[in-house]
Amino acid sequence: MFQMFCRGILSSAVHSRKVSRGHLSWRLQSTCEAFPAGLADADTIFALSSGHGRCGVAVVRVSGPASATALKCMAGLKRNLPPPRTALLRSITDPKGKEVLDRGLVLWFPGPHSFTGEDSVELHIHGGTAVVTAVLQALGSMSGMRPAEAGEFTRRAFQAGKLDLTEVEGLADLIHAETEAQRRQALRQMSGELGQLYQNWSHRLKQCLAHVEAFIDFSEDELIEDGILSQVDTSVYSLLTEMDQHLKDQRKGERLRSGVQVVIAGATNAGKSSLLNTLCQRPAAIVSPVAGTTRDVVETALDIGGFPVLLSDTAGLRNSPDAIEREGVRRARERLDQADLTLVVVDCVELPRDPRQAAAHLKEHLNSVLPTREQRQAGMITSPLRLFNFIKNVLLFYDLRVRYC
Repeated sequence: MFQMFCRGILSSAVHSRKVSRGHLSWRLQSTCEAFPAGLADADTIFALSSGHGRCGVAVVRVSGPASATALKCMAGLKRNLPPPRTALLRSITDPKGKEVLDRGLVLWFPGPHSFTGEDSVELHIHGGTAVVTAVLQALGSMSGMRPAEAGEFTRRAFQAGKLDLTEVEGLADLIHAETEAQRRQALRQMSGELGQLYQNWSHRLKQCLAHVEAFIDFSEDELIEDGILSQVDTSVYSLLTEMDQHLKDQRKGERLRSGVQVVIAGATNAGKSSLLNTLCQRPAAIVSPVAGTTRDVVETALDIGGFPVLLSDTAGLRNSPDAIEREGVRRARERLDQADLTLVVVDCVELPRDPRQAAAHLKEHLNSVLPTREQRQAGMITSPLRLFNFIKNVLLFYDLRVRYC
């Protein structure tokens, strides 16, 4: 039975080895030719790569087999193309009407030494709306040219073997990074740190497969070292442990990418909106002595120590006959279920004077604010010591009456 299982692994390994060889051949061929394999007959695409809006300089990128023709026509080059990766100051003209559209820099990136692996051109022009629109329209009027789809330049770079999937994701994160921590994480991923980890796992798995194949083929000839299957078993369990730990990171990367969801909750008139305004350093929410002023969820994005935080103020939690306020409480409960961190605001006036009774009071208050079944089953709050440790890490007690009244 074990040999049948091992031969199944062997068959899969041989198949994957054939696929890998085919992929390697494609990759070598695509990086040696002028255009990547499978893209030589593709359309030539163009797009504004520097983002929309008025700016001093805008970058228009062109990629594909007709890039050289587009460069000659737009920059008025009759003979030779400019030296690769060398900026040349030229008048940018309409290839049909010969009207001068702008004056800027042109750069030539012959394939495969370009971002996409294809022949590519960059036009550095002035960033006014009229200038950019005129240049894009002129490129679109040329035969074989079309506007690029969203992410198409990066997709062609991936197809040409210039980027792997983890590097593509890192590039997207870097473009959308808004905080220092997001930028650092995106750069690590874009530099291949995550890809190297996965490649290391793949290499070790292939070694295990090779040892199993050798045991199947040569064990009867006594050419295999003793304990080879034990080594494979140890290696596989080691890999399994590493992968398990990698997946149990509590979604740190996802939180850093999309932001930590922090929800301010508590009873009405406890000071939740005042806390939000203090943290934001601006009047993001309306503050009044009337209970139930906040009805909807008020969100604001913060950069705290380089980490993105999405802070949400919610309606005060209470039973109300008002239908609109009940909807606000429902939305507050819904947001609490999605929170990574909950800041429960408690009015210090409601706390008992005897410190020994504080733990029981806070436990009861937390169960009313965070009545999720998961928290109760997990036994997060079972003793005064655990209660105060939980409060120190998760809750913020903010005495508004003492500070502001």
